[in-house]
This record gives sequence, structure tokens and C-alpha cells, in this order.
Amino acid sequence: MTRFWAMTTILMLAGSAGGPRTAAGAAGTIRGRVDVRVEMTGTDRRPDVGALGMPASHEPIDRRRSVVYLETAPRAAFDAREEPHARMDQRNETFVPHVLAIVAGTTVDFPNDDRTYHSVFSLSRAKPFDLGRYATGRSKSVRFDHPGIIRVFCDIHSHMNAFILVFAHRYFTVTDDEGRYKLDGVPPGTYTLVVWNEMTRGDSPRRSVTVPEGGGDVDADFTIR
Repeated sequence: MTRFWAMTTILMLAGSAGGPRTAAGAAGTIRGRVDVRVEMTGTDRRPDVGALGMPASHEPIDRRRSVVYLETAPRAAFDAREEPHARMDQRNETFVPHVLAIVAGTTVDFPNDDRTYHSVFSLSRAKPFDLGRYATGRSKSVRFDHPGIIRVFCDIHSHMNAFILVFAHRYFTVTDDEGRYKLDGVPPGTYTLVVWNEMTRGDSPRRSVTVPEGGGDVDADFTIR
């Protein structure tokens, strides 16, 4: 669990007042692909819910989804006036999505779409909570005010787990089914681009990227082994 506490510290520092100095100019787009080549072990896999008469989940793909973000964001990222909402369903005894990335101040709804009770909780330092048991058709919510990594579980179904990454800025994104990502509206400047993935062993991959004064696209691919 040491890596999770280290990542939490990084998320809390992201967007601090000592961020990179950026030049005036058109915003750019950082895009690329994250190739996750870590093989899942037996302990990494969940039970086959299809064998229980429920539709098979897409968890192997979901667990290969990565979060790509700027380690330190430009100062322009800190004008958050709305109170955003997000959603993490409980469906087929699976949290959907398995990886959720949000900005601090977001309220996440946890609706129960299963025909069984669920009990959503987390012991994470960034946001411990316990929603207790609630039945199908009901939903409970949690507001996440501080950056960090929150691992979510169900007290009734031990195979259910998910991750919520909370950022102090808006320069982050989750990869799609093919591992591709795109960060839009990045001001000119040099940044450290970081990739988080739960399958990573050791430090998260990172690299330096520069958005030129004239903006445009910047390509940055990663491979997680």
C-alpha cells in the first residue's frame, strides 16, 4: 500500500502555487496511448459473474484503464465555480466505472442497480466513509473535498472494489477501451505527465512534455510492464 500513499501525496501537491510558468499563447492538446502489458494473476481476477446467471462484466478492460494527468498544473486550472457530480454504479456486483477520476469538490452518487443489498465503504486516508446497507433502486452520495486516491469496497461482496482519484486541478483524463487518452486546453509550458494504473508495480511512469507557444498536438505514449 506504500505506493498508494505516495500517489496520494502527488495528487495533493498537483496544482500547487509553485506550478510551471507558462507562456501566453494558444492552448495545446496532449494525446497518446497507454499500453498495459501486465498480466493479471488469479488473485487479480474477480469471480466470473456470468456463471452466477448475471451478464459478464468488462472488468479486465476496466482494470487496464489508466489515469493520465499533469503532476503540477498551470495556475489557470484553479477557477472551479460549479459543484460537479459524478456516478459510480453498483451493477452485476461490480462498481462501474472501476476507475473514476474527479476534481476535488465533486459529489459522487453510488446507486444500487442490483437485486441485492450493497454496503459501500472506504478506509482510505483521503476520504474514509461508510454508506451502510441499502437496497436496489436506492442511491447514496459522498462529497470528495480533498485530493488523493480512494479505494472503494462493498462490505457484503468482498470481490467488489474500485478506485476514485481526486485531483486539485482539471488536467487529467481516463484512457478509453484501447488505452488512448487526450488532454485538451493545456496552456503553453513544460510539464511532467504521469500515468496511474492499478496494475503498475513500483513507481508510476512519467515523462516531460512541452506544449509550444503556438499550441497544437503533443504526442506521448506509455507502456506499463
